[in-house]
Amino acid sequence: MSNRSKAFKLTIFSAAAVLFMSCTTQYRNHGYVPTTEELEEISLGVDTRDAIAETIGSPSAGGVLKDGDYYYVRTRIRHYGAREPKVVERQIVAINFDKNGIARNVVQYALEDGKAVPLVRRVTDNGLGDISFLQQLAGNIGNFDASTFSGGGPL
Repeated sequence: MSNRSKAFKLTIFSAAAVLFMSCTTQYRNHGYVPTTEELEEISLGVDTRDAIAETIGSPSAGGVLKDGDYYYVRTRIRHYGAREPKVVERQIVAINFDKNGIARNVVQYALEDGKAVPLVRRVTDNGLGDISFLQQLAGNIGNFDASTFSGGGPL
């Protein structure tokens, strides 16, 4: 066998090995979710935010408010060759607190549950309370000025 033939075979073998290795499935894990045993250590109605953070660790995300709920999120993503990465597993643990900062509920969600957890929530108050459209309209009767209709100038 000539050196050219050996070099050609080595090149083909190397290209096949690179192609094969690039198509292997790789997984990446992001985030942290406490184990079932760790969650069982939480005493609902007794443990505070600080006690829970000390026992099972700080959350991945917290509620919008200073005293918001704790959210622990873990995601597993599959990468396969040149394909787009796909989320294959997601676990979410939500720990709800009352107004005094005492744990009142622990809820676990998975990707299959299809539950939406409001990690960010914005509420805008329009200042109207429980006033209906008709009440707003009736409240404006008699509050008009003639200059409003004439463009602000004299009549």
